Amino acid sequence: MRKTFSSLSVRNYRLFFYGQLVSLIGTWTQTVAQAWLVLRLSHNDGFALGLLAAAQFLPLLVLSPWAGLIADRFDKRRVLIATQTAMGILAGILAVLTIAGVVSLWMVFVLAMLLGLANAFDVPTRQAFVSEMVGSESLANAVGLNSSIFNAARIVGPAVGAVVIKLFDVGPCFAINSVSFAAVIAGLMMMRPEELQRKAPAVRARGQIREGLRYAWRIPVLRSTLFLVGVVGTLAFNFVVVLPLLARRDFHGDAGTYGLLTAVMGVGSLVGALITATRSRPTTMVLLVSCGLCGIAVLGAAAAPSLVTEIPALMLAGATSITFIATANTTLQLASAPEMRGRVMAIYVVLFLGSTPIGGPLIGWISGTYGARSGLAVGGVAAVVAAGLGTIGAARNGTLHLRIIGRAVVGTDPSTEPAAA
Repeated sequence: MRKTFSSLSVRNYRLFFYGQLVSLIGTWTQTVAQAWLVLRLSHNDGFALGLLAAAQFLPLLVLSPWAGLIADRFDKRRVLIATQTAMGILAGILAVLTIAGVVSLWMVFVLAMLLGLANAFDVPTRQAFVSEMVGSESLANAVGLNSSIFNAARIVGPAVGAVVIKLFDVGPCFAINSVSFAAVIAGLMMMRPEELQRKAPAVRARGQIREGLRYAWRIPVLRSTLFLVGVVGTLAFNFVVVLPLLARRDFHGDAGTYGLLTAVMGVGSLVGALITATRSRPTTMVLLVSCGLCGIAVLGAAAAPSLVTEIPALMLAGATSITFIATANTTLQLASAPEMRGRVMAIYVVLFLGSTPIGGPLIGWISGTYGARSGLAVGGVAAVVAAGLGTIGAARNGTLHLRIIGRAVVGTDPSTEPAAA
């Protein structure tokens, strides 16, 4: 237990951890309510759910490279205070419109896109900020704990959302989310900036975004990890699109059923995140195996014939998926030079979250036309194939058993130095 929660001994990270926990519960409460609101306004149209995901994540696809550069140039704590404040205001606007009874589908889409705009700058900055709070030695543990609070919130948030929807409708869920941002903003403001392990910011120059892309491409471990993240993020991580349809159409349930499916997946993810947090360093083998097992688990969820069998399948999918994504996250941060980390994590955000405008509508259309199980099956097959291709590539490069410790030399030409030391 001491090893699992070791990063909490750092005061700044502890403030961040608890603030994020409260805020993410609000986020998941809104996620459930927003999906249910879109289904209601669109008369159960799966493609509309895909469009919602696209609207929310399109800004990440377009703007994340510039957001990563901002993360490398500016004070990350101040950037996060601004983005979290903006997201809280947007949630409050949606709450007012919904409670007043004047909300329409286009309003939900516009607000989702504005939320995505704030997220485009928030996510890469937040990812890169972790290493400033805890340093490289505790980075793997902190990333695992970040995943654990995300998934603890995914257990509590949907349950809160389902209860609030049943008692009061969807509007109060958005109000809860708006208020929850105060916790993370307060935590950021209470931090001691002098205790952050900051590196010199990137100097303004021409072509820095292209420089980040070339940098990630030249280092084999970064390139292969980003490939896996891109495939899985585009085709397999579309649960926010598939699960509402699975709950309503296949299991003939209501918001409570959707909340249950999301929560049980969160339970599995929480277990996977805590196990990942005990590992001090990621390895290529763990990354590839977790990717393949994630695909197999998602295929099991697609084949589960009843709600009783769906629950353990989704729990396993949650555990393996979060192990994969937490391992990929840590690998990218440890294998990147500090002055390039924001841009590398921006590429990660583009491939993992920014790919949703492509994968969301596609999987939404497949799920709406052929059933939610078909949407899950496509993602499961994609993850298994990606893991197979990644294994072949790692075996050829001799990196199949690589243990990612960190950059051996910072600031040298990455094409001439090893991927990890």
